[in-house]
Amino acid sequence: MVAPLYTTASGLLFHAGKILILTVGLPARGKTHISRALERYLRWMGVKTQVVSLGDYRRKTLGGAKKLPPDYFTLGEKSPETMALRKMVSDGCEKLIENFFESGGQVVIYDANNGSRTTRQALAEKYDKQGIHVIILESVCDNKEIIETNIRNVKISSPDYRGWDPDKAVEDYYGRIRDREKSYETVEETTWPFIRIINVGEKIMVNNIRGYLQSRIVFFLMNIHNRPRVIYFARSGQSLIEHSYKADSDLSPAGWEYSERLKEFVVERRAKSLEQQGFDPNDRRLVIWTSTRRRAHHTAWPFLTPTPSASIPQQLTLAASHLTPLPQSAVARNVVTTDASGGLTETKVTAASSLKVKVIEKTQMCEINPGVWDGLTPDQAKKFYPQEWARFVKDPYAFRAPRAESYHDLSGNTTSSCISICVIFVLKIRFGLVRLEPILIELEREKEDLLIIGHSSVIRCLLAYLIGLPASEIPAIEIARGDLLEVVPTSYGVHSQAFHFWDGPGRRGEGIDGDGDYEEEVGKSRRDETNFYENYAEDTKGKKRMTAMDLGCLSPSIQDGSEGALVDGT
Repeated sequence: MVAPLYTTASGLLFHAGKILILTVGLPARGKTHISRALERYLRWMGVKTQVVSLGDYRRKTLGGAKKLPPDYFTLGEKSPETMALRKMVSDGCEKLIENFFESGGQVVIYDANNGSRTTRQALAEKYDKQGIHVIILESVCDNKEIIETNIRNVKISSPDYRGWDPDKAVEDYYGRIRDREKSYETVEETTWPFIRIINVGEKIMVNNIRGYLQSRIVFFLMNIHNRPRVIYFARSGQSLIEHSYKADSDLSPAGWEYSERLKEFVVERRAKSLEQQGFDPNDRRLVIWTSTRRRAHHTAWPFLTPTPSASIPQQLTLAASHLTPLPQSAVARNVVTTDASGGLTETKVTAASSLKVKVIEKTQMCEINPGVWDGLTPDQAKKFYPQEWARFVKDPYAFRAPRAESYHDLSGNTTSSCISICVIFVLKIRFGLVRLEPILIELEREKEDLLIIGHSSVIRCLLAYLIGLPASEIPAIEIARGDLLEVVPTSYGVHSQAFHFWDGPGRRGEGIDGDGDYEEEVGKSRRDETNFYENYAEDTKGKKRMTAMDLGCLSPSIQDGSEGALVDGT
């Protein structure tokens, strides 16, 4: 996608030089949300980026609001002590900016109000003299609903208001905003390139933006929003032929059962979550993304069809045919079966309830192509392709088996240090790969709650992007079938939880032996080693495996879908 054909002597990408982005805006205008989202995207591009937050630095250095002098946020004359504290904080942030640039960083996003024209002019001139390109990023918001939501969801939960009554915290923060409004000066100067975002993505204005990297920044900012939403991740159900990439087989009986249980659990969990936030689950639509592979989009079928009030035969008995047992919700309105005499019987199905659901199939979300390793166990791959195996063990993220894809081809993350950037770029052009880039942009654009039913290789890449894991850890993420990952984007990162809802066949890759008998001891079940990429997490030789439990622990909590602890998916 964006990996350049060359590198520069300075190590900076795209010949863009060093860039300082100064955020401008009143409190609770989404500056932190925009800054963190942009930081995540630029790091995924391979650009060394850091957010320097004046508020975070002040809290780290001085403590919460209760520990500050009473005139710290007010207008007018300030005591010498307050002036000294404010100068110490601003000088400390500028020192962080300079240190990052000196250590080889390329982009710094200075997250602060910068509401005074004099202040931002002085900052811009200071860094412009050092050869650093300055961009002013102003966030303007006149939507009272957005401001109120931002204050209640983000600001009063910050360390500034720890232990405060929520209503008093909101009132205090509105006081800060009113004081700032009296002295705030909107960006009107055209001396520096600027980007103005209105209502966090509703409208965007740009001035004098130049070069590829600056244009990519504008492109990304045109696709973001801060509407509250939840992103769910779940593996597709077990298929009849698990070990073949080429087969594209349908779901097994256990796969259909899994899809039904997934629907029940997602609907239940989502309703509970929305009610806790004060939303009516019936008023919000759930968007489901799947790949075009049968086992993926068939796993979403139960969400599309209403709960039947009539019983549906569990199997269609057709002469000389053996078909997969159908889930109850896989057939809508009419079901045609054959009786013992060969006659056709039509069963009417009426809806007892329905969901607001939209299912979208995306070709870019197909699992990683294992190439000549398709159907091989790790031992077989090591035996038949010893040289390729040695390279794979050295760098599981960037290695590409013959006629296959690498994780780099899939995710497009350009931070791997084990492969030439030039080679990456040439191969991208040749194979037309790095196919998840449009998915990541659509992920940022999507405003509805989102359920991604996918393959483990794809989920690994998307989770790594959202959570900010390094590229080297992507192949080590273990995504167990039967775990639902819940990711909530926030202004300061993401909160993630993992829920366990399934212990049936296929949870850890049990094979299908053809006689319908499955291993009873799920906790001791073996992997389907013949499905090299999909059910076998590549050994990273000493690197820690990232399980669903680990991912949940990166943010708040791990919970069980019913009772007890989350079962480790490794």
